Amino acid sequence: MNNETIDADFSDIEVENYVDDYSEEGLWSKIKENVASIGIGLIYKALQLYYVAQSPKCPTKVKAGIYGALGYLISPFDFIPDFAPIIGYTDDVAAIGIALLLAQMYIDDDIKAQARGKIKEIFGIKALEKLDEE
Repeated sequence: MNNETIDADFSDIEVENYVDDYSEEGLWSKIKENVASIGIGLIYKALQLYYVAQSPKCPTKVKAGIYGALGYLISPFDFIPDFAPIIGYTDDVAAIGIALLLAQMYIDDDIKAQARGKIKEIFGIKALEKLDEE
């Protein structure tokens, strides 16, 4: 594995440039078609962000960061291309992680329950069991 790529400086990712790439349809498509590559853990975190952004408690500035991160996840134009084996979603993880830091105070048990419910709806109960194992 190439450690130089994994240790890349992700501060170069300008997530706010991806806000326009965000769409609900694009998010659901990316999740459904790429679960094996993305991993259920990252999907769970992305869904938490999605539901936080729907909350009236979430400020506009935080929503912009969330939509930027989700747009980055959806976008085919990444810092590290998604099709790159093993490391393809590393930059997406970084973008989602940054957005989670912004949104952490708004992620409550209800948001987590909504995210888990959506995982169950899309992938079934087995996916929740895998999530619990992580």
